[in-house]
Amino acid sequence: MSAMFSALRHPNYRLWAAGALVSNVGTWMQRVAQDWLVLTQLTQHDGAAVGITTGLQFLPILVLGPYAGVLGDRLDKRKLLIATQSAMGLLALLQGVLVLTGTVQLWQIYAIALGLGVASAFDAPPRQAFVSELVGRQDIPNAVALNSASFNLARLAGPGVAGLLIGVIGTGWVFLLNAASFAGVLLSLSKLRTDLLHPSPRVPRGKHQIIEGIRYVRTQPRIVLILAMAGVVGMFTLNFQVTNALMAADVFHAGPDGYGLLGSVMAVGTLAGALLAARRKKPRMTLIVAAAILLGIATVVAATMPSYFWFAVMLMFVGLSSITFLNLCNTIVQLGTDAQYRGRVLALYMAVIQGGTPIGAPLIGWVANTAGARWSILIGGLAALAAGLLGVVALNRWGEGSFRDQVRAVWAARRLEAATAADGVPSPRAATEPQAALAGQTTVGVPETVGVPETGAVRVPETEATRVKACSRGDSRPKTGSIGRVATGSMPRIAPRRPTEPLREG
Repeated sequence: MSAMFSALRHPNYRLWAAGALVSNVGTWMQRVAQDWLVLTQLTQHDGAAVGITTGLQFLPILVLGPYAGVLGDRLDKRKLLIATQSAMGLLALLQGVLVLTGTVQLWQIYAIALGLGVASAFDAPPRQAFVSELVGRQDIPNAVALNSASFNLARLAGPGVAGLLIGVIGTGWVFLLNAASFAGVLLSLSKLRTDLLHPSPRVPRGKHQIIEGIRYVRTQPRIVLILAMAGVVGMFTLNFQVTNALMAADVFHAGPDGYGLLGSVMAVGTLAGALLAARRKKPRMTLIVAAAILLGIATVVAATMPSYFWFAVMLMFVGLSSITFLNLCNTIVQLGTDAQYRGRVLALYMAVIQGGTPIGAPLIGWVANTAGARWSILIGGLAALAAGLLGVVALNRWGEGSFRDQVRAVWAARRLEAATAADGVPSPRAATEPQAALAGQTTVGVPETVGVPETGAVRVPETEATRVKACSRGDSRPKTGSIGRVATGSMPRIAPRRPTEPLREG
């Protein structure tokens, strides 16, 4: 099977992915219908009301997320997911009934949004951690990327279908269709083969388990940086559910089909980014920082687009950069966390990436009401740029060279992989697990160490292919030396060869 779809060789993951795709399509349909209901039927184009509705869906994860992570580490994740998915399906059913009976009011939508947020708070951390139990450690990066591809394939279809259905049958029936879609994921969860799962060790009941998770995160500087960057981007930038509705209705004067189409066009970029991530074998901190900067640039440019068409075109680039950023954050957090803490750490990650929305979404809605919809998008772009610059400063302060040097080192590592693959020699990092512990810090995707220089880098052992290629150029040794990788697990860098290291006979 192609490396892009390697996680699908696991039967349990195939079942899970099929059910999740059906449910995700329904979820995106509901989001579009809910925003349009609040914006055009329950209010007079009140951006703040849309922001409050969105914020209420994400507020519970900020409060309940850490405890949900403890439950995810302590309980059977499959059974917990069955309970949370059932609750969200029932709430969608209630929402549809209220709309179809003509009794719906704004406060009821607020209450249902809050209820969906509570269910989602207990659903998100175990759902993210459950991926490792479906595929095992080796295929976690690919499974995370395919999850994003499935989510964004649904995002590609859901908003467009919702926009058409709202105009034909109304928002109420869209909510009922979403309620029915939860049957897909519930069926897939019930059909999973428990003998093929890779269960994480259960954490026994104890005191201060949330505090233990926070203390663990504080010992992982890479994860702390990811949480900081994701918090800024999640609070101010990832509010397209609000900003796209405002741009469609107030700036371009489009109907529900035009609003739904913006979500589908944006999903083209996110789907492309997710598929590219599925080919990526190793996440790097350098790429996270670069993705945040590119997201900021694309969002700022989108805010200045003069027409609906060009705004939609820029949304593809916004989607590509945003999903790249989120995929890399998720993968590094999962791979860089010990199994017994994974649920709690993912809960903290979900809390910062989604928990800032209750603050950011109403604020963005207020900015749109005060200064215009374009300013609400512009602020999000500037926030993403600030997060990227924060990453650059942090990596430089950790003594890993300039950001330009780090990017060049990444390309050097890829050239080395291409050279070894061309000569039929396996990549040095392909034979090892993506995580290793060194000096009390977590290494993501580094090969087995052969020595730790005083600089703190781990040297990748050379292959015979690289030595032969170097000798064929007339050199006594490769010009770039060995590729080093920082022990805390981010990006490679060029480390000079020790003068005393002899060249083995080829």
